[in-house]
Amino acid sequence: MTKTKAYQVLGNINPLESLVDRTNDLLYRLWASKHITQKQCKMLSVDKDEAELAHLYFLPKAHKPNTPLRPIMAGLKSPTMKISKWLDGSLRPLFDRLAVDSTIMNSVQLIKQVERWSARYLASATSFIIMDVTDLYTMIPQEGGVTAIKRLMENI
Repeated sequence: MTKTKAYQVLGNINPLESLVDRTNDLLYRLWASKHITQKQCKMLSVDKDEAELAHLYFLPKAHKPNTPLRPIMAGLKSPTMKISKWLDGSLRPLFDRLAVDSTIMNSVQLIKQVERWSARYLASATSFIIMDVTDLYTMIPQEGGVTAIKRLMENI
């Protein structure tokens, strides 16, 4: 978490009003430039009276040495939550279709996939490697994530 500087202590600063204004301004500019419809702009706009800053809390990773903490951002009423949900709903079907052969959702699916692979690709000497990626989401630069989505959309 400290490696990525993804979180910062706010102290007495309350950026909520600025976040709401910037979010609504962005939505207006997207509508004015015809990138989203008026209905989408209205649906995604933020009501200042309902918005809240996201709350950061931590859950212990009891199975790990020294019990590190996993940061959780609870932001159901944060200014960008509607946009996040809309983007996920828009991109999820596309991702699911493109990643169906390379994504494993649960242990049952893993076993079935290994059985399929073993018939053609795996030898008795095949080794499996397990990796633990720390700070995965905060390690991905925002610009890099946007660029990856743009490339994905251009290659469809």
